[in-house]
Amino acid sequence: MKLQPDKHDVQTVTGTGPGWVAINGERVDSSVVVGSRNERFGWPCEDYDALTAEHFAQLAALNAEVVIFGSGERIRFPRPAWIAPLIAAGTGVETMDTAAACRTYNILAGEGRHVVAALLLEARTAIR
Repeated sequence: MKLQPDKHDVQTVTGTGPGWVAINGERVDSSVVVGSRNERFGWPCEDYDALTAEHFAQLAALNAEVVIFGSGERIRFPRPAWIAPLIAAGTGVETMDTAAACRTYNILAGEGRHVVAALLLEARTAIR
């Protein structure tokens, strides 16, 4: 049974794979922030260890109900100091691997929630 109507006026993640996502069918190969109110911009971090509180302060300024942090191919929780700006703003934070973050973002955005997904897309290194 369908409980909520589909919302077609929000950005959705239409595909995901190692080191990339597709937003409304457009492939993105670097970390990105996408939101249900048409927020979309590059997130300047190439790997988890490069993250800082400034990356999350940028997200707090969007005033979303919840920020979903996609931490890459595996779940890695942000350090408390990193998410302090979000906590101070009263914004909820959820952490999951990037593929799960994409699915969760689509569900919440489709429900009409003001949600932002910060998707960490780490460059794949060649196997030697």
